[in-house]
Amino acid sequence: MKAIKRKAGFGGLEEKLKLYGFNNLTKALSFNIYDICYAKSAREQQDYIKYIDEQYNSERLTKILSTVTEMIGARILNIAKQDYDPQGASVTMLIAEEEAVESGRKKPVESAILGDTILAHLDKSHVTVHTYPEFHPGTSIATFRVDIDVATCGEITPLKTLDYMIAQFDSDIITMDYRVRGFTRDLNGRKLFMDSKMRSIQEFIAQETLDRYDAVDINLYQANLYHTRMLIKEPQLQNYLFNTDIYEIPPKDRLAISNSLRREMIEIYSGRNLY
Repeated sequence: MKAIKRKAGFGGLEEKLKLYGFNNLTKALSFNIYDICYAKSAREQQDYIKYIDEQYNSERLTKILSTVTEMIGARILNIAKQDYDPQGASVTMLIAEEEAVESGRKKPVESAILGDTILAHLDKSHVTVHTYPEFHPGTSIATFRVDIDVATCGEITPLKTLDYMIAQFDSDIITMDYRVRGFTRDLNGRKLFMDSKMRSIQEFIAQETLDRYDAVDINLYQANLYHTRMLIKEPQLQNYLFNTDIYEIPPKDRLAISNSLRREMIEIYSGRNLY
């Protein structure tokens, strides 16, 4: 699908609407990526899961979400993070558009550290991330999924963080949902169900990023629902082999592995099994 050029002015709300009271619109972004890998033996598959767990532990995910929060202009009030056994991690942040109020004074709330648990708190908005490493011994293919959800209210919007989040992960397949809920009012009392104009999530992704993917939109403008799916265009086999050099594999096997990887990607991208 031909990429849609972004429109300036949405992310920063440069032409601010004159509203009566607080902007009550809730903007929610669901951002999901899949990283595919070929790991032939059971040992390689286990090593891949271990590698992913080390690369994307709760500490690193916390840093990523902290940057996302900073990019949208919010403040962190509370953080909860957890690494799971045998694999996976989760981080949840509560965020606020303005400084949190503490004891009647406007003052940023510091994180509180209790043992191995980190707590931080946000107001009315939140950011979460969950990871899902998995593999099936019969296919020699391992899949790593990351789910990030950003819910905001007021003037801030999570869409400006898309390029950053895509760059933080090896993103073979990306699915994104953006929705706006509720309403706010202008000075005349007229309801506003959107505080900006947009046609597609693709408007907020850099062209150089879009050029690397096939992308498709499914949008319901009347309901303020936007969905975009992206599939990497030209995967290079060497980038998908875990602890194996491409020249160790016979040419015939390379083709079979490439086809298997591509089938996995297409099935995830399309949401159905091919056969």
